[in-house]
Amino acid sequence: MSYCPECEAVIDEEFDDVGEVISCPECGVELEVISVDPVEFDLAPVDDEEDDEDDEFSFDDAEDEDEWDDEDSYEEDEDDDDV
Repeated sequence: MSYCPECEAVIDEEFDDVGEVISCPECGVELEVISVDPVEFDLAPVDDEEDDEDDEFSFDDAEDEDEWDDEDSYEEDEDDDDV
């Protein structure tokens, strides 16, 4: 009997190969078999290609910083101090 390192669910299966990747029946996280006698799991390594697809937003996609800065509002604030 072994346990999911993420949710501690009991995983009562036999495994033949170290490196085999399974999904936890309780929480669904991907687990890698790191030992077969006794059976032990660790979180499976994340595929870098999947991460690249998830990172659709980048700072290069953001609006131009000059558009964020309204210089006129700063000038108005300075004029108010002179009154």
